[in-house]
Amino acid sequence: MPRVTRGNKKLLRRKKILDQAKGFWGAKRKNYRSAKESVQRAMAYAYRDRRNRKRDFRTLWNVRINAAVREFGMSYSQFMKNLKKAHILLNRKVLANLAASEPETFRAIVEKAKSVA
Repeated sequence: MPRVTRGNKKLLRRKKILDQAKGFWGAKRKNYRSAKESVQRAMAYAYRDRRNRKRDFRTLWNVRINAAVREFGMSYSQFMKNLKKAHILLNRKVLANLAASEPETFRAIVEKAKSVA
């Protein structure tokens, strides 16, 4: 059975990991073993945080909507319940943006939700 030389594959595999470690500090960028561990951990964090980002934004939108609705004497939960009753199908992202950038439009939505209660 002939001997297999793995030079090319081995170099390419190492090069790929070291390219992914670009921007890391010290040995984590230059040393293959350290770079491999750091890249693996970074990939795991990236995978986890792509899901957490959605959670974080939803929380942020809820806080913004709550703050905006409190000015009109309602709580967040009452507002969302009344929106459903009024068949207003706006998601939290849109509501938060309206509250921040177009207060008059948001006021009209709040008034509509209040009238349903």
